[in-house]
Amino acid sequence: MPVLVNHNSVDSITISEGVSRQPLITSELVGNDWIVLDRWAIDAASCARIAVANTDLAWFQLLEGAATLDGSTGHHELTDANVIFLPPGYGGNLKSNEGAVVLYGGVPNASRFDSGFGESTLEFRCVNWREEPVLDSEHDARTRIYLVTPTLFGTRAVKGEMIIYPPGTIGANHHHEETEHFQYIISGRGTALLNEGSTPISAGDTLYNYEFERHNFVNDGDEDLVFVEYFVPGEFRTVWEDPKLVCTWLPAGKNIDGGEPSRAIGTHSSAETVNPEGV
Repeated sequence: MPVLVNHNSVDSITISEGVSRQPLITSELVGNDWIVLDRWAIDAASCARIAVANTDLAWFQLLEGAATLDGSTGHHELTDANVIFLPPGYGGNLKSNEGAVVLYGGVPNASRFDSGFGESTLEFRCVNWREEPVLDSEHDARTRIYLVTPTLFGTRAVKGEMIIYPPGTIGANHHHEETEHFQYIISGRGTALLNEGSTPISAGDTLYNYEFERHNFVNDGDEDLVFVEYFVPGEFRTVWEDPKLVCTWLPAGKNIDGGEPSRAIGTHSSAETVNPEGV
């Protein structure tokens, strides 16, 4: 069965002065160590130390506030529009002058999920998702923005995206094979339809889905339902309960703010097992 947890129900653990974390996905909670997910709170004028093991990879995005990242790749000014990919062995310091909230994910022993992981030279990447191309669903009003892909980050161990459901939108029922994944609800509320049951979801919820579990979402609220979801491994098969509703994603030709996107992505289907060229 899927695992649902809200960060308000998770105790904070102090990491250092002014920095705490809430473990949202742990091996004890979900029964494996494919994905680790934390929610960090960094107080004003505080600093979080980041250290990625040589066998692992990690990524994070700011949910609230702004921060600076200083480390082996130099100095970076970050906002809630950034998703940062951290390669194996990365070390740095994340500091916020006014305070920040961070969603921090990791894949331990990432070579399990990418046969070329040991041979590839992965590099630090900072992506502004507000500049990435918007894709529209063929069958409904959903919008997708890719956050972590082989093209952006050079590994097939993980794949991530942001999905937006306008009010009244219902996604088609489906399940995934050869992967496990989670959704973190950034804003809005709705209903998750999970196998034979349903449960309300809202901002701050993390929903962990195992392989083969059917799921889809309904935005029955009055504002956009926005979530990020990450898959490990990043190449998998999606099976739709109604084959006529296999989702095809169509390029909108713009970014989320209506401007010119940073790159082009062609039309492609969610039924494709291997990531299409350019994604």
